[in-house]
Amino acid sequence: MWDQRYGEEGFAYGTDPNDFLAAHATRALPAGGEVLCLAEGEGRNAVFLARMGYRVTGVDASAVGLAKARAFAAQHGVEVETVVADLADYDLGVARWDGIVSIWCHTPSALRTRLHRAVVAALRPGGALLLEAYTPRQLDFKTGGPPVADMMMTLAGLRDELAGLDLEVGEEKVRAVHEGRYHHGDSAVVQVVARKPAGP
Repeated sequence: MWDQRYGEEGFAYGTDPNDFLAAHATRALPAGGEVLCLAEGEGRNAVFLARMGYRVTGVDASAVGLAKARAFAAQHGVEVETVVADLADYDLGVARWDGIVSIWCHTPSALRTRLHRAVVAALRPGGALLLEAYTPRQLDFKTGGPPVADMMMTLAGLRDELAGLDLEVGEEKVRAVHEGRYHHGDSAVVQVVARKPAGP
């Protein structure tokens, strides 16, 4: 599905960064740090961060999407490292990243739980996760996102899955999302900035 979608002309979700990421990146992510972007697709968020001076790695299952991400980065005179991998198998490492970005990274709930526990371990002390996802209420809006509630997220669920991180931002809301052809209109979302304690 994703190779086909990213193989279409243009950018499926536009070229501008996600609004929540753009609003919170400089406050949430340590300046100049190493940032991992999950399910990065065609690279709009990774390139935005690279242009701000972050060292960015984008991981996605679609080689087609990541090829567009590399080309998009080159157009802007920056580099983004890309890794083609299934998140079910990808090793995030331990204390590896200053920031992890998860924008519309929807997986089945069993994988999501494992992935988010891996995120907690993979952040360096003081590092942060910046996440936006659809909630099950999005099924009423039908303006984007996965087709089943099991792949969506709630704030209560994220608090549990991200145990060990301190939530600096945690909100469920309805907001207008306008990102390319596939995200367009009022949307039910959850937004989180969660930081790993810096230690004593």
